Amino acid sequence: MKPKAHFIAPELLNPTNPIEVCLIGAGGTGSQVLAALARMSHSLQALGHAGFQVSVWDDDIITEANRGRQLFAECEVGLSKAVTLITRCNRFFGTGWKAVNKKFGSPSGQAKAAIYISCVDTAAARFEIAEVLKEAAGGSLYANAPRYWMDFGNGKDSGQAILSTIGKVKQPKSEKFETVESLPFVTEEFGELLRQSDSDDLPSCSIAEALEKQDLFINSALAQTGCSLLWQLFRNGFTIGRGCFLNLAEFRAVPLPL
Repeated sequence: MKPKAHFIAPELLNPTNPIEVCLIGAGGTGSQVLAALARMSHSLQALGHAGFQVSVWDDDIITEANRGRQLFAECEVGLSKAVTLITRCNRFFGTGWKAVNKKFGSPSGQAKAAIYISCVDTAAARFEIAEVLKEAAGGSLYANAPRYWMDFGNGKDSGQAILSTIGKVKQPKSEKFETVESLPFVTEEFGELLRQSDSDDLPSCSIAEALEKQDLFINSALAQTGCSLLWQLFRNGFTIGRGCFLNLAEFRAVPLPL
């Protein structure tokens, strides 16, 4: 029996222009994912790839409780998370990435991208994103047709990073692998679990209170794990897994196979 593999959408391997990436959420995980995307884009460009063009969607502002778990300075408290992070990233890497100080899915506009990455706090937000992406499915092979959705989610000291396809991605013939053209949305496969675990926690008022809700390193550990999957997809052209469940309290990682 041949092992399963998913091959990246062919137009993303050697694009003429940078690939549009939409990052939804610039909090504990999103801020870490943005830094990883910048490193990944820079490295891909060094290998002859066009890299990424990222837009960050978040309507939140920086509070004192965000400092510590998130890389914000005292002088940045009160500023837009998205604008602050993108400005810092552009200055450091020389990119021209964009900040959108709005909630994703707002009536004022949508983002068109090949890859969507969500780092949101609630199941309700994930289901809203899923509805937007379902409407975006079915594009042709034009540049930046919606292809992938990677969702990050976590509790206090555990979480997951899961890759999905937006519609079906045409696969090449392979003698070595059984190719998989469609990866289900996290809201379809784990919808009931998401609803059960959802909560409407109020914002934390202090760093100590924030650390009671989410451990110091769960966000960065998840970001590195999920972005490593994306890196392998671009570097190797295929993946044999589509995510990972991570538990830092038990130092345990469980891969999610195709």
